[in-house]
Amino acid sequence: MDSRTMDWTFLTEAARDPRTTGAVAPSGKALARALTDPVRALAPRPLTVLEAGAGTGAVTRALIPQLPPGSRLDVVEANPRFTGRLRRLADTHPLLAGEPERVRVHRSYVEELPGEQRYDVIVSGLPLTNFTPGQTETIMARYLELLHPGGTLTYFAYRGTRQARALLSSRAQARRHHAVEEVMAAYQRRYATGRWSVWANLPPARVWQLRRPYRDAPDPRDGLRDVTGTGARR
Repeated sequence: MDSRTMDWTFLTEAARDPRTTGAVAPSGKALARALTDPVRALAPRPLTVLEAGAGTGAVTRALIPQLPPGSRLDVVEANPRFTGRLRRLADTHPLLAGEPERVRVHRSYVEELPGEQRYDVIVSGLPLTNFTPGQTETIMARYLELLHPGGTLTYFAYRGTRQARALLSSRAQARRHHAVEEVMAAYQRRYATGRWSVWANLPPARVWQLRRPYRDAPDPRDGLRDVTGTGARR
């Protein structure tokens, strides 16, 4: 499948379901490189890596060549139209020839991912600001559970979304977005180890890097005011 077909598929799904496909286009090369930086930093030792919200596989394509020998990549995507394409990518990628178990694609929400696997690196492509505060809290808590102590999570948010939402959203949507930002800010205060702006992306994005501590940190929800909107994604 060429890039034009993938872009069209992505745009179609974004229009169909903006809550699970929150980007306006697949991640560009600069953004994919920033999101996958922890994999390069930890090489060459074998790694367990999770990609959540893989979409049409723009970041997956960046991850596969960076996987050190003996590593495993789990790709989680809830959209069935995307998971089919991701499985074909895993089945046909030349670097995975003869290693069918090295990359596994799961049609699932990350908070419902079965098993006891823990990861050195998690790369998130989920549109967290599209969810309710309760859903965002559930996802972030699950990410920390899935990481090994000392493991790293990277995720991104588009720059300028606060201003755009203030102009274009209803008051209820603006309140929901602000509440989600409070949830994310609590995690950033507790666990962030870095953030970077990626201007060479459409639209420009900010990448955050969080690390699970080797010892339990205080609950990031402590001190947060009550926020509305809970429940699992459907």
